[in-house]
Amino acid sequence: MKRYNFIGVDVDAITYEQLFEQCHEWLQDKNARSKHVSCVNVNCVVESYLNREIKQIFDKADISGADSMPFVYWIRLVTGQKCDRLYAPDIILNLCQVAVQKGYRLYLYGGAEGAPEEMKQFLENKFPGVNIVGTYSPPFRKLTEAEDAEICQRINQTRPDFVIVGLGSPKQDRWIQDHLTKIPGTIMIASGAAFDFFSNRITQAPYWIQRSGFEWAFRLSQDPKRLWKRYTLYNLVFIWNFLLQILHLKRFDSIRAPQR
Repeated sequence: MKRYNFIGVDVDAITYEQLFEQCHEWLQDKNARSKHVSCVNVNCVVESYLNREIKQIFDKADISGADSMPFVYWIRLVTGQKCDRLYAPDIILNLCQVAVQKGYRLYLYGGAEGAPEEMKQFLENKFPGVNIVGTYSPPFRKLTEAEDAEICQRINQTRPDFVIVGLGSPKQDRWIQDHLTKIPGTIMIASGAAFDFFSNRITQAPYWIQRSGFEWAFRLSQDPKRLWKRYTLYNLVFIWNFLLQILHLKRFDSIRAPQR
């Protein structure tokens, strides 16, 4: 699997077919530590550029998919490899299809109060037979050690194959890294706004906008007060540094090393 470095963060050239083949292989050992699937976009890359601790989280991910059509197009152009956009809502929809065939068990962790239950209902209606074994919407505050141990025990009792984690980036990726051994034998997928989309709390961009590479503009128009920094300042930081990178005027090293 080839990778491309975007200002210090390695992004995998991977298709959905390759992703689920790898997941199936990992799930053969249910006693192993869980695996981390991250969806990397410009926001993730800039957060990593500005914060070394966040960069280390993405460096440890087992798969870092391109959650950005410009990333996808660039990876295809430079590496010559097939590459799909690993967009969390699409990952979940594709996963549910596979899960019905393979009998995989899914757990939904994240979202606002009521969101995971509404998302569960949506997915069960869309994919009859999909086995969603549990849901939990954590409070916005940090859980105590006792609370965290209790929810880990609750999740482990359901014996999930996949844990869909929707806490917002980078919080969700930090949570996944902290729980890879506490909840073993699963694939943990960082799922961003998927909980809001599938519970009808946020309107998802039309497909043609998603494919155009301008979904960020659609999201910004919906919630400019909260997202202006991410989609204006962060975009400018990325574009400037990426230009320096491709012109070989600035070097960005990556130490991509998923933990064993």
